Amino acid sequence: MEERWKHDLSLGREHFDKREFDKAEGYLRQVLASGRAYADVHNMLGIIYHDRGNFELAQEEFERALALNPRYTEAALNLAVTYNDVGRYQEAREVYERVQSLSGSQAQSGDPFALGKIANMHADTGQAYADCGMMAEAIVELRKAVVLCPQFADLRTRLGKLYRDSGDPAAAVKEFDEAKRSNPRYLPARVQLGIALFSLGRKDEAASEWEQALEIDPADQRAQMYLRMLKTAKG
Repeated sequence: MEERWKHDLSLGREHFDKREFDKAEGYLRQVLASGRAYADVHNMLGIIYHDRGNFELAQEEFERALALNPRYTEAALNLAVTYNDVGRYQEAREVYERVQSLSGSQAQSGDPFALGKIANMHADTGQAYADCGMMAEAIVELRKAVVLCPQFADLRTRLGKLYRDSGDPAAAVKEFDEAKRSNPRYLPARVQLGIALFSLGRKDEAASEWEQALEIDPADQRAQMYLRMLKTAKG
């Protein structure tokens, strides 16, 4: 019977890796029932509950994982994501700032997946600020996201839109241009760049961006609409 928990743990991890969460949960629960406290078991259970949309139970499991191992980066990131999901943005921010402080100089050379998660959490926090009309704070958060993942065209595009909505179209153009360079086929960057250029009176350049967007996707309705608008304005 002494080895039973090891068997349960092995099967629990195997089913978890296959995303057979219903089977995994049973085995993982048996491991905990045997009196063994493993941070990764609590983390796996947290992921299972989060996948089901049971954020309260997920939060509890991630917190238990961190109580056992405060340096468990994955569990900390998962907890921050869960806090974001339930609108506890300040607590989410505190958790992933703690993760960054633990990582120190390793953050820039760390796991790309982990960096991506942190960057997206900054972006989500920025959106929460923007929704409250706190544009300066929103821009700070999006800049943090871009610093972590400068190759993410979508993050740069979101930052550009914040600059534009804050009355700084020149800064917006720079971000949209960088997004376009990161991913030349990312249509939102080209369409938004055209809008920013148009607002600066650079109509020919704006038209060029929208025309290039249509070369990538002839069905893009926004680019079609803006080009029609320009042609109508020219008579």
